[in-house]
Amino acid sequence: MITPNLFHIKNTLQREPLTTAMNNPNQITIRTIELFAGVGGFRIGLERVSSKENKFEISWSNQWEPSTKTQHASDIYCERFGFEKHSNEDIAEVNVDEIPEHDLLVGGFPCQDYSVASTLKNSHGIVGKKGVLWWSIYKILFQKKEKAPKYLLLENVDRLLKSPASQRGRDFAIILSSLNSLGYAVEWRVINASEYGMPQRRRRVFILAYKKGTKLYNKLENFSTTELLNKELLLSKTFPVKPIDNKTLIIEKLDSDLVEITENFNTKTPKKNAFWESGYMVDGKYYTSRIEIDYNGEKSVLGDFLIDEKYVPKEFYIDDEELKKWQYQKGAKSIERVNKATGHEYTYSEGSMGFPDALDKPSRTIITGEGGASASRFKHVVEVNGRHRRLTPIELERLNMFPDNHTQGVTDSKRAFLMGNALVVGIVERIGQRLIDEV
Repeated sequence: MITPNLFHIKNTLQREPLTTAMNNPNQITIRTIELFAGVGGFRIGLERVSSKENKFEISWSNQWEPSTKTQHASDIYCERFGFEKHSNEDIAEVNVDEIPEHDLLVGGFPCQDYSVASTLKNSHGIVGKKGVLWWSIYKILFQKKEKAPKYLLLENVDRLLKSPASQRGRDFAIILSSLNSLGYAVEWRVINASEYGMPQRRRRVFILAYKKGTKLYNKLENFSTTELLNKELLLSKTFPVKPIDNKTLIIEKLDSDLVEITENFNTKTPKKNAFWESGYMVDGKYYTSRIEIDYNGEKSVLGDFLIDEKYVPKEFYIDDEELKKWQYQKGAKSIERVNKATGHEYTYSEGSMGFPDALDKPSRTIITGEGGASASRFKHVVEVNGRHRRLTPIELERLNMFPDNHTQGVTDSKRAFLMGNALVVGIVERIGQRLIDEV
């Protein structure tokens, strides 16, 4: 079992800014901090594309799960990468001065309500809701001032672009405007990993920000909007798209007052999209368009990532009696229900799902409730050699492109939960490779 992380090593090590090595003018080291680190998905992806000549160096990491006493994700992170330079405490309580200087900040932060209560007029700071982790990122950038990182690489669920439902796009507008106030340009893309040859159908929005004065920022002035969205943005180069249809192009100016955005953004047409799945923002103005994927490379399918059946523990197999429960959960159904609060009667309906999961297609999205033997509509079930079974922890790791047994040391259900919270590492690899080539 993994030894619990019983202490937090504070690292106040100061390093030289990102430069080339004295004995090798072509060598680049990008000092990186990983926030909301989970079990280290960003780190694995960035380290895979690192070399002696050009590398991402994780100089600090933070992982804290507020809802549980045992810090499973942090414990696994430390087991794989070491305790040194790792923080297992609430990021909102971390003293920013204790975070070493860095060139790149990465993390998959939760989708929350980012609304702003008020601005601090004297310091130009922001008062957001307590516990909303976007503001912990903002605090680091704001307090580091001129030593703030040159680049950010963030990940979130794609509904961020449409939340909240009552003011579609407001939360993302707050993020963009606050980054603009700190001197960053931003590009974003919703990426379904399977559409670029990876083994899981997982849609996430990736947000890349770069500071004024960097090579990537300056590049924005050298191309037209169409050229940038089509092929010149870093994310467009990494994940190619077909030429955009200008009919869907939206160009809008963001308000610099975050309270104004909180209260009034998209209130006139709250159900209308303000942001599409691809776009960029510079100098407070954003450009966004719908896209079509342009990928003709190799494809990955679920069946390619299964372990040999002789290594599957017996508890993962489903007997004939239990199989009936799974078939019911996966099937179409129409159920009469009563709202307990109002007494209103209504019919709850849901369609059927493919059962068992197809082995010749990418897997469905892994969810946090993937573990456990109980029948579920959303857990994966495969049929191999005429027998039905659930996916093992190693198979879930493979579908996220993690190393085999990366999460070993906790229960199978917890391993499944951790993979449901993780990202597809291959996306980070491709972005990391492009980033190190471009900077």
